[in-house]
Amino acid sequence: MPTTLTLKSGASWDDAWRRCLAAAPEAFQDDRVLNLWDSGWRADGRALPATSPVDGRPVAGPPRLDRATAHHAVRACLDQHRAWRHVPLDERRARLAAALDALTAHRELLALLLVWEIGKPWRSAQADVDRAVDGVRWYVDGIEPMLAGRAPLDGPVSNIASWNYPMSVLVHAVLVQALAGNAVIAKTPTDGGVACLTLACALAAREGLPITLVSGSGSELSEALVRAPEIGCVSFVGGRDTGAAVATAVADLGKRHILEQEGLNTWGIWNHSDWDALTAVVPKLFDYGKQRCTAYPRFVVQRELFDAFLAAYLPAVRTLRVGHPLAVEEAGDPCPQLDFGPVINAAKAKELHDQVAEAIDRGAVPLYRGNPANAHFLPGQDTSAYVQPVTLLGPPPSSPLHHAEPFGPVDTIVLVDTEAELLAAMNASNGALVATLCTDDRATYDRLAPQIRAFKVGHGTPRSRGDRDELFGGLGASWRGAFVGGELLVRAVTRGPAGERLPGNFPEYQLMP
Repeated sequence: MPTTLTLKSGASWDDAWRRCLAAAPEAFQDDRVLNLWDSGWRADGRALPATSPVDGRPVAGPPRLDRATAHHAVRACLDQHRAWRHVPLDERRARLAAALDALTAHRELLALLLVWEIGKPWRSAQADVDRAVDGVRWYVDGIEPMLAGRAPLDGPVSNIASWNYPMSVLVHAVLVQALAGNAVIAKTPTDGGVACLTLACALAAREGLPITLVSGSGSELSEALVRAPEIGCVSFVGGRDTGAAVATAVADLGKRHILEQEGLNTWGIWNHSDWDALTAVVPKLFDYGKQRCTAYPRFVVQRELFDAFLAAYLPAVRTLRVGHPLAVEEAGDPCPQLDFGPVINAAKAKELHDQVAEAIDRGAVPLYRGNPANAHFLPGQDTSAYVQPVTLLGPPPSSPLHHAEPFGPVDTIVLVDTEAELLAAMNASNGALVATLCTDDRATYDRLAPQIRAFKVGHGTPRSRGDRDELFGGLGASWRGAFVGGELLVRAVTRGPAGERLPGNFPEYQLMP
């Protein structure tokens, strides 16, 4: 008989909330989080209701500011910026180091909040926290040569990021920007992560870092966080529709910008024979349910290799474990080792289910669909935000799954007969962040890889956003503005010599690092 699961001891949302109230009482009230601006935590803004994707229970929602208050927050941040930019580097480094020590001390609580707020499995949640802390430490240790001959921007850096990596993308960027001498503004993502970000910013603000944390709708706050003259740089991570509006605004204003946008990352198979390697990597490609900017949702496969591809792919995808990230057999057991939990919310799950059904109705062939009966759930829990892995052959051109990133555990396969078709299918979204080409012949890889419109192209292995000194950007419509990673992140948020052209993808030029 199947074992009846229970919630891990001490890991409930109520447990996490009580720990937040104890760890940072200045930033958390009994039933809500606060906004941080003008060096103080404020109970302003209308707190929206929110639910956890894990099981639908209520969690803390974002306290959304109105437009006028957001402008006040931006002006106050400019005052902080003008003071902070003159703080000696040694003092900035010491304060950053103290903030990182505080984040490390609260590592498990930050990870637990990520589980409940955005559905990350425990291992992935811990990795998100660790990547943020370890990545910023790398900058703290090596920042001096990166800042040689450079100065902070004229105004603070405004950060608008998606919900999927609150720590390793948003908090990481904010802390490095502050280390470089800028005051920083972070907007909490609407879809989740507000409590985790609030705790992280509270720990950093205690060390005197010039951080502003606000919540609100993009339409309401964009005038302040993007267009306000006080803003020195806009850093955006999100979809192409919103990114295009931000890109238009910053281009009109001539404002420094870093805009990471979605793209359909593809995995090509051409004259390939190492199928054991593919079988080993497929489960890893489903990490966090493919809710990552560097996920690979599209396989482009040479038709004559399709039978061998399926023989390697299907056994691997059948091993995937999906379920509640905190459900265990005994209350004291460690968290389960899952490949992914829920998607970000029930609305996204319905969107994916509808897209899959529509694609099949228009001719796509379902090759694999996971069985919900095999999932790892608590008895009677809400499962409306869960999507079992799906694989479709030949999504029709009319389907969003043909040309756009699904941002969920849905793989699509396109068959090709020529190298020209291979390249066209791998470049379907006019630019991507990463791609991989599996081919036995190195000369074939060297010839085809430069024609794939992705910033990073792997040879038989997945590429990632990278940590520490690894550069990151995108080609085509997947990126606008300065590239980041390593020294480039510091250059993107500081002023260099007159006439400097930053590596990046700008309206007037494109400069690869």
